[in-house]
Amino acid sequence: MSPPRLIVGLGNPGGEYEDNRHNVGFWFIDQLAQRLRAPLAPQGKFLGRVARVGELWLLQPMTYMNLSGQAVAALARFYKIGADETLVVHDDLDLPPGTTRLKLGGGNGGHNGLKDIQARLATPDFWRLRLGIGHPGERDAVVGYVLKAPRREEQELIDRAIDRCLLAWPDLAAGDYAAAQRLLHVKSVSP
Repeated sequence: MSPPRLIVGLGNPGGEYEDNRHNVGFWFIDQLAQRLRAPLAPQGKFLGRVARVGELWLLQPMTYMNLSGQAVAALARFYKIGADETLVVHDDLDLPPGTTRLKLGGGNGGHNGLKDIQARLATPDFWRLRLGIGHPGERDAVVGYVLKAPRREEQELIDRAIDRCLLAWPDLAAGDYAAAQRLLHVKSVSP
């Protein structure tokens, strides 16, 4: 497997969304950028905040979640980055807080950010790093749930999951997805 050349964290721009569950992808990219000493900067051409470390690009789309694919496609096409060299980090309602999963391809699970990326890349075959946020229990409550901050105990679990993702970063960066999965696919532990 080739190492990723584009890491995308999904979220919504603006202070009113900053602490929302839907922004866990942004949280991961913020921490990875800090770890790599690669400050994110607005880049209008790519419709997002971008950082570069050698051949690796970090991206936070500023298009709002439902149009994330615009930013991903703009950067990927410009630098000729394949879908299989792209890792999208996003919230996942189907996983409990603190749970992480890494996989290549698959469906979008109703996630509008993933849906737009799949449409604009014309393939579902990109890597996904799924960060569990839990489910509110009722389908009608999903929008309000993802656009609110996690409870304190959920936030602690999500923060630990992000820490685990950062521990797996060397394996991810090397394209050793199997080793990264061994670190990431563990049961979450209550605080």
